[in-house]
Amino acid sequence: MRNYFRLILCLLVILYCAAAFAVGERGALVRAATLYLSPDTNSSKLTEVGRGHEIVILETSRGWAHVEALLGGQSQRREDEEEERQGKTITGWLLDKGMVRTSTPDGDKILFGEATDSEGQASRRGGRKGADQDAMRLYYRVYDYFPSSPLAGEALYRAADIRWQLEKADVMTRPSAREKESYLREGMDEHWMKLVMKKFSGTKWADLAAFHLIDNKLCGDWQGSSKCPEKEAEIYEKYAKEHSQSPAAAEALYDAAWRRSALIEIYKIEEQAKKSDESKNRAMALAQQVVAQYPQSQWALRARRLVFLIQQNVPTYGNVSE
Repeated sequence: MRNYFRLILCLLVILYCAAAFAVGERGALVRAATLYLSPDTNSSKLTEVGRGHEIVILETSRGWAHVEALLGGQSQRREDEEEERQGKTITGWLLDKGMVRTSTPDGDKILFGEATDSEGQASRRGGRKGADQDAMRLYYRVYDYFPSSPLAGEALYRAADIRWQLEKADVMTRPSAREKESYLREGMDEHWMKLVMKKFSGTKWADLAAFHLIDNKLCGDWQGSSKCPEKEAEIYEKYAKEHSQSPAAAEALYDAAWRRSALIEIYKIEEQAKKSDESKNRAMALAQQVVAQYPQSQWALRARRLVFLIQQNVPTYGNVSE
């Protein structure tokens, strides 16, 4: 009987929290703030609420907001989840300032601006600790709170991009990152990039998200074999063909050209002279395509260098010296 009442109590707490999130206006801070037990700066401090964390406003009173703050976890809600994973909800009082609500005029622009500033902090030496996570949360809030905003697509992509880069940095430190085959290592979570592609299909943000997904298909270490660069070159060529208007199209073509140039030497080592010559011709053609189609890009300059090296029979892969 005692366990039964405990179960009923737990269910009531869960329902209360769910109801609060359902009826309260949602918001996010563009500053770090202290969550207090009561609307008084002399009351007990419960925790710190960082930029971009999800909050639900239960009531306001004399410059204070009674809120439920969702802290920890992913800070981004999957469509198939009731709530954000591994997070915890804390109820308390915040000074009602620096809080962007879903009803705030130009709230999308304010959140996006703070996200951009946090991203700048993250890239700066001595920048604010955790600023990358702040930026990721804030960008996501733009999409989450203002889905019809002209900034929503870029915001969701930037949130996904930061998460991708953070995960990639972690993945690349593991021993499995040096495995030859991509399936032998744990890749980056593709959910958020695929969400960009789904929600903003046909935009440059969807094109850029698709480009990121190539990372999970790349070999960790070629180990001197032609199999990996051959497969990767095909992947990049396919991307450039299917996403010709993408901001990453020039980079994809260059990546394909460089891999074809690497195959020139690899095939020589494998005693496949015909394939080596074919790779030389394909590398030249791809590099020249970059120069012709994207003359103002940095990839055109790198492609010109690649053409010069190939013409001079200078190896672009390995430690070959003459």
